[in-house]
Amino acid sequence: MWSGMGADFGDQPTKRGMQIFCVLLLQLYAAPARADAPLDYLFGAGPRNVASLTWGVLTISILVVLIITGVLLFAIFARRNRIPSTSSNERELVSRAGNPVAVIYAGLVLSTLVLFGVTIWTMMTLADIAAPPSTPKVTIEVTGHEWWWEVRYVGDDPSQTFTTANEIHIPVGEPVAIKLRSDDVIHSFWVPALSGKTDLIPGQINTTWILADRAGTYRGQCTEYCGLQHAHMGFQVIASPKEKFETWRKGQLRVASEKSVGSAGQRVFMQKCAVCHTVRGTPAGGRVGPDLTHLMTRGTIAADTLPNRVGYLSGWIADPQHVKPGSKMPRLNIDGQDLAQVRNYLETLD
Repeated sequence: MWSGMGADFGDQPTKRGMQIFCVLLLQLYAAPARADAPLDYLFGAGPRNVASLTWGVLTISILVVLIITGVLLFAIFARRNRIPSTSSNERELVSRAGNPVAVIYAGLVLSTLVLFGVTIWTMMTLADIAAPPSTPKVTIEVTGHEWWWEVRYVGDDPSQTFTTANEIHIPVGEPVAIKLRSDDVIHSFWVPALSGKTDLIPGQINTTWILADRAGTYRGQCTEYCGLQHAHMGFQVIASPKEKFETWRKGQLRVASEKSVGSAGQRVFMQKCAVCHTVRGTPAGGRVGPDLTHLMTRGTIAADTLPNRVGYLSGWIADPQHVKPGSKMPRLNIDGQDLAQVRNYLETLD
């Protein structure tokens, strides 16, 4: 069979070894293409010691793969060159040069030292990030729902406390305390560029902290399978200079705009949406869905599933089950005129 394909059994180990080597090379070359991925953790903006550990362990792992691959290829080609031409009835005494047991011992010692060093490095890094470098001035309570994030900024004065959804704004260069809880099932909070994973467990408050050393928008994601729309339970962390963050915070403290008070759109909203959503400064006080007081300041809707633009907003209101099947937002069976009116009202919530 093999000779019919232009090869014999003796060629197969060589071909197999080359295939393994090519696959490893393709994986190494594919890595840079993933550098711009939304959940990239190799180029973080958080604690640098975590990124250093990541790159260190990755480098060690690549070296191990390359060394093992090199030894494997050497063994394959060296053995092939040493195979004598003998008849099927002849036997050759197998002999080995040197002391192979010493090579095994050397490998075990080297592996143990490397693993021990990585373990110590990991423990030191975990100790460094166990607590923030300074006392956080901003505290945020994040509650996981199926399938969106409630974000509550806690102030020393109740008048300085407000709630938003699916976007977390933080000041650059300052640690931010995060208190995590769940309203239904187990979720997990992860912003790979800024922090590790922390679970949200019903009936329990877990704490973590994040810090961004440069301005930017960082993608976050639930990483504990929590149901049908787990993959569409994302959020954004937006790090801004302190002055810009304070401007945003003060804007969020305001009640809803009065541009459309008493409008047809507000009346439709009160009839169709107010039982689930809050709009501060109006009679709408629902707690089932996100607070919409400043909806149009957000970049996305439906937990970072859709961009917050007119067309997507209309589609989300008209048929949320088409976008996120199983989500808690029902179809409203709303006609075209009411849809346009309620959308126009929502566009004033900035």
